Amino acid sequence: MTNLKKRLNYYRRIFGAYLTPSTSQLTFWHDRPAMSEFVPGELGPYYMAFQQKADYAGPKDAEGIPKLDYLGQIGQQYNPIAIAQYGLGNLNLYLSSSDGRRREIAMRIADWLLRNLEKNSAGCSVWNHHFDFEYRTPLRAPWYSGLAQGQGISLLVRAYRETGEAKYLDAAKRAFECMQVDVSNGGVIFTDEDGDNWIEEYIVFPPTHILNGFIWASWGVYDLALATGDSTIWKVWSDSVATLKKNLGKYDTGYWSLYEQSGTRMMMLASPFYHRLHIVQLRVMAKLTGEPMFSEFAERWSRYQESRMKRSRALVYKSVFKLCYY
Repeated sequence: MTNLKKRLNYYRRIFGAYLTPSTSQLTFWHDRPAMSEFVPGELGPYYMAFQQKADYAGPKDAEGIPKLDYLGQIGQQYNPIAIAQYGLGNLNLYLSSSDGRRREIAMRIADWLLRNLEKNSAGCSVWNHHFDFEYRTPLRAPWYSGLAQGQGISLLVRAYRETGEAKYLDAAKRAFECMQVDVSNGGVIFTDEDGDNWIEEYIVFPPTHILNGFIWASWGVYDLALATGDSTIWKVWSDSVATLKKNLGKYDTGYWSLYEQSGTRMMMLASPFYHRLHIVQLRVMAKLTGEPMFSEFAERWSRYQESRMKRSRALVYKSVFKLCYY
């Protein structure tokens, strides 16, 4: 396949997944963001419903573990983030319906996380992605992610609460260790020049501070702090909240939210899906922390979304960005 054909195929995947309705397996990520019914301070339902993800009808292995189809040479792969979200969605449905089948699925996913927690080259316990992935800086297998760590932890601590089996909590604690380690030493934390600590979704240099990944990952820290009461873990959570409060304004363009701090001449706007996701995540953060700032940004970004002019402006800008940088 020529480079041009490869590029065209990549653009089709990008625009299909981000900008238009699509039946691609990659649309696993693009469910309808919704906050679940939860009580702050309790390890109950996960904070987002993930109902559509729980009903994922795409490829699975013989044990029912989801695989995503990245097409082309990459093909079907295990993605630890998607697997954890599938488990969390099924656990939420079990908690709301007492459907034992949903519980069985969630526990099967928790057991997969147990089996697949492995050491990286620096000795940190991570969930690796065993395939190359095209990001602005390509990610080469095996690569790991602060987002995978956080969402894996969120499912494992709920499996522990559900069963009382220490193996789940022990694995969650091991997975948390890299959330105290700098990216330069094999962890997922980057401390910027202002002393703010970021949990990085993608480990690239310079770091990109992906907003949705940072927020989701921080919920895993919060969940483990609830499960253990460990003051060190609570400190990582409070640091994450402080980083978000201090830097959230950098993601506001005045008409749309940014996906990340791209470091490119053109800013990387969020897709329509990720903009909606940011709004829901900030509403969850407001409920978890009681910080009015998060509600204020959620309402502001919701107004951006309701404006046809701002939606159109964001869509055009996003399209041009993709053509220029990917």
